[in-house]
Amino acid sequence: MFNRINDRLVYVLLAVAALLTFFLSFLVVADVIGRVVFNSPVKGTPEIVSMSIVVICFLLAGYSVQSGSMLQADILVGLFGARGPLISALLSGVLGAAFFGLIVWGSYEPALHAWNSGEFEGEGALRIPVWPARTVVMFGSLLVAIIYVGQAVTAARGLIAGTVPELPRSPGSAGPL
Repeated sequence: MFNRINDRLVYVLLAVAALLTFFLSFLVVADVIGRVVFNSPVKGTPEIVSMSIVVICFLLAGYSVQSGSMLQADILVGLFGARGPLISALLSGVLGAAFFGLIVWGSYEPALHAWNSGEFEGEGALRIPVWPARTVVMFGSLLVAIIYVGQAVTAARGLIAGTVPELPRSPGSAGPL
């Protein structure tokens, strides 16, 4: 059940990131046309784009890990023999969960501060609130940490049982994970 809920959440976030990217492309085109043709750019475009890039990256992070699209050095995995993929999945799960857990821990207070103080990015005509981006960073990192923990648990079970469970595989890899 956890995997089904997690899969749906990851795909919803992927769709939100795709829509945000789609609308962001129209904003950038409108800004360029306004700047070149009318000598009047769309106000706030740099602030919106900079915040949106951060949001898009952390919305996509869960999908990247869930689908096995993260970078992997196959030659190092091969050094551990038949159990290499499980050892690699266990190590990457533990290290990934620790790394993204530290991001969650380090981003909690800044997100709370941005919400409480009404922190904004930008000057002049358009000021963008910072709290949505900080909240997405924290939520996206938490989701990725949970996915990594799940992968580490699956790999540990496989190592203990001596079986090779179905682990995520990068789309371009040729051999077994």
